[in-house]
Amino acid sequence: MIKKIIQYPTPLSVEYATDVRVFDEELFALIDDLKDTITENNLEGLSAYQIGSHYNVIVVKNDEGELIEMINPRLIAHSGRCTTVESTAYYPNKTAEIERYENVSIVYQNRDGNDCSLKASGAFAIVLQRKIDYTFGATFIHKMSKQSKAEFNKQLSHHATVENSDYSPTTFKRDKMVLVMNVMLALMAVGFVVALFIDDVTILSKLWHTIFYTAAAVALLDVFYFFYAQYEGRKSISCSSCQVGNIVGTTLFIMAKLVVITLLTYFFIYK
Repeated sequence: MIKKIIQYPTPLSVEYATDVRVFDEELFALIDDLKDTITENNLEGLSAYQIGSHYNVIVVKNDEGELIEMINPRLIAHSGRCTTVESTAYYPNKTAEIERYENVSIVYQNRDGNDCSLKASGAFAIVLQRKIDYTFGATFIHKMSKQSKAEFNKQLSHHATVENSDYSPTTFKRDKMVLVMNVMLALMAVGFVVALFIDDVTILSKLWHTIFYTAAAVALLDVFYFFYAQYEGRKSISCSSCQVGNIVGTTLFIMAKLVVITLLTYFFIYK
């Protein structure tokens, strides 16, 4: 069945694709929908994300024009660099110069659940990288330099009209908050590992208090992130509801990592 391809300004609703665990008729129908949509629109490939599915599935045309079905694809090796002029169905009538790997190695599963691999170069390698980007909730704009990204966003905003006033930005201030929290969590984890090799009670006590106060700071920042992210989303109509799940998921994931690291430190070091 031919499906509607998601286009800007509708945002990609989640951060990462969900790996396929069950190979059933629902999966096969999704793959067939991707193939039908590619054929109808004369495309080089599609990710399941582009037709509204969260599954980690892509279908791409190889150099011979054959449609290759890839379930749970992963890029495991690459070499060489090249600059290409790319277009994508997500940004109609837009192109951008993007730096890509010239050669790639991919592992994936077929519809029977069998492990497969392939090596690609040139145009086919570029298509594979573009479609795999979507499984991480990314488009080619995420490959741009900071300056190029700013110019591209400016072009997009200039084309916003009353009809598409639900313009949704491609980058958010809340992303920087997530980065800061992840760095703090990483430092806490390092502190925990270091503490395992220390016997001095005084040093361990100081280290525990440092980790504890860092944990408290992360918890407060995570709560602030939850409310600020919703506020930031409400500024763009198209982002107000579709990103709630992503915001909640990110908040809970960070809190879960925080609890695990803090409890490990408490029971193995402090006590």
